[in-house]
Amino acid sequence: MPDRDPGQAQDDEGPDEGRTPSGGPQHGHDQGTRGAVLVALGANLLIAVAKTVAGLFAGSPALLSEAAHSVADSLNEVFLLTSLRRSRRAPDSQHPFGYGMERYFWALLAAVGIFVLGGCFSFYQGLRALQGNEHETTTGYIAGLAVLLVALLAEGVSLLKAVRQARRVQGAGSIMEGARDPALRTVLAEDGTAVIGVVLAAAGMVVHLVTGSAAGEAAASMAIGLLLMGVAFGLGRTAHRQLIGAAVDPELRGEIEKLLARQPEIDTVEELLTMRLGTESTLVAARIDLVGGMDSELVEEVSLRIRRAVQEQWPSADHVFLDITDARIERRGREAAARGAGR
Repeated sequence: MPDRDPGQAQDDEGPDEGRTPSGGPQHGHDQGTRGAVLVALGANLLIAVAKTVAGLFAGSPALLSEAAHSVADSLNEVFLLTSLRRSRRAPDSQHPFGYGMERYFWALLAAVGIFVLGGCFSFYQGLRALQGNEHETTTGYIAGLAVLLVALLAEGVSLLKAVRQARRVQGAGSIMEGARDPALRTVLAEDGTAVIGVVLAAAGMVVHLVTGSAAGEAAASMAIGLLLMGVAFGLGRTAHRQLIGAAVDPELRGEIEKLLARQPEIDTVEELLTMRLGTESTLVAARIDLVGGMDSELVEEVSLRIRRAVQEQWPSADHVFLDITDARIERRGREAAARGAGR
């Protein structure tokens, strides 16, 4: 007998934590993430201009690679701000589970931007540097190194801001695991690779100045390109996995199944399906077999209480559906179907 009122528990429990347009813990997390993205955007815009001017003046491919990196990051921050705004729209008839998946879509676009604008251009600059056609000036290189020092400080401040926000959200565990929000995860990845990229670019420029050979700087540019491509692939794979419907972590799924199995009215949990609908929105669908002897009115009460128990334990489980079935009948049906298929 299916549960005919899957939304009743949500109505009784009040607004969903992960889907409230304003206020609540999730809104506070979003504000912190938005602040981290804005800090990163401001830093990248200023640094991109400085790197471009210094790179053209010095004729430094490594510095121009870093300029492309900052431009790509700036564009991506615009994508992430868009995702934060659009994902908080209330559910409607066309999207009854809300717009939480918007974050993964825009995160995927950001990953593509990192790969194309940052990674590919940086690798191309490295190949050009091997040809030795760039106009080089010692004064320009010294100015470029000064720009990279300022960039390192700015990127470091932005990275610290993102790390603090990730720690505030996660509570425990690793930083990247704690940053379930794809916007925050992308900012962490961008700022981390930006710091590494600045160090690589500076090392390449120093080698070029000392040896007079562009090989070191070309290697730095190509290393920056490969680094950005690798980061973009990782971010894109994560966003793709969420977009096609990813289940919750196995540990969390096991905890939900244990909670259901502990309910005195549940005989067996025949099937448990989960799917993340956003950073703070989760679908839980369970097929359960209740103990015998219950009338229909009691079944409805038990169903409502179980849904509430799940939501109280995990507030982000804002869509809980219970399908009440008779396990013995289903097993006999599966056995009969298997015998028929074997003939």
